[in-house]
Amino acid sequence: MKYLVAGGSGLVGSAIVRELERSNKDVVGISRKNVDLLNRLDTFDYLQRFKPDVVIDAAAKVGGIGGNSAFPVEFLTQNIQIQSNLMDAAHSAGVEKLVFLGSSCIYPRSSPQPIKEEFILTGPLEATNSAYAIAKIAGIELVRSYRKEYGHKWISVMPTNLYGPNDNFDLETSHVLPALIRKFVDAKNNGADRVTLWGTGEPLREFLHVDDLAKAINVCLDKYDDDSHINIGSGSEISIKKLAEKVAAYANFQGEIIWDKSRPDGTPRKILDINRILNLGWKPLITMDEGIRNTVEWYQHQR
Repeated sequence: MKYLVAGGSGLVGSAIVRELERSNKDVVGISRKNVDLLNRLDTFDYLQRFKPDVVIDAAAKVGGIGGNSAFPVEFLTQNIQIQSNLMDAAHSAGVEKLVFLGSSCIYPRSSPQPIKEEFILTGPLEATNSAYAIAKIAGIELVRSYRKEYGHKWISVMPTNLYGPNDNFDLETSHVLPALIRKFVDAKNNGADRVTLWGTGEPLREFLHVDDLAKAINVCLDKYDDDSHINIGSGSEISIKKLAEKVAAYANFQGEIIWDKSRPDGTPRKILDINRILNLGWKPLITMDEGIRNTVEWYQHQR
C-alpha cells in the first residue's frame, strides 16, 4: 500500500512519516514544495498521478492565540480549502483510507472535563481561535459525509496540544510550548535577566509529544473505523506557569518570569477523555520532562 502524508515536513506530518517508515510502510510526505493544496486543480492532478491507497491529512495553517486572533479569515478559509481540496481529490483518485487531523479546540470553551468526543457542538467555542475551530469542525463533517454518501473508510482524529521536533518556533504564529522554548533559550543565549509571558499562567493544558501521536495514528489506521472522531491525548495536564518553569529549567534560564496579565489566557482548562484510543491498545510513552528536554535540545541544536 502507498501512503501519502500531506504536510509531511511539519511537526505532525514529519513524525507520521518517521513512524510509518519505522513500520516499513511505503510512505511519501509532501509539502507546499511538492503541491500547493490551496490550488484545487494541482491537488487533483497530484493525487491522480500518485494514486495513494492511504492519505493522512496533517496539512493546515496553524498558530497560537496571537496568530488566530489577528488572522481569523486566513485560518478559516485556508484550512477549509486545504482539507476540502485534499478530500475531494482523494475521493476522485479512489483513496481507500484517509485520516483527517483536527484539533482539541473544536470543543466548547466551557466543556465539562475531561472532554469526551460527544461534547462537540454543545456550547460556544473559545473566541480566540473560533475560526480555526470551525474549519476543523467542517473537516470532521466532511469526513462523516463521505462515509455516509460513499461508504469510505475515512476517519477523523482529534489530537491535544502537540510538541516536538520540527515545530513552529516563530513567536508571532507558534503555539504555547514552542514559543516558551524559543523565549527561554534565546533569553539564556542573549544573557537576558527576564522573560515576559502572556496571561496569568493559570490555565491548565494537556500536551502530547508528536511521536506518541504518530504511533496512535498508526494504531487507528489498523483498528479504528467509525464516523465519530477519536481523541488522542496524554491524559495528564499542567498549568502554563509550571510548564514555563520546566522549560526555563531545561533551557538553563535562571532569570525572572513576568506574566503580562493584560494578554488573554484562552480556554481556562482543556484535557481530553482518551478512553477510546486507550481501548485500542495505545498509550503515550514519552513523559513531559523527557519530551520537553529533548525538544529544547533539538531547538538548541537547530539554532
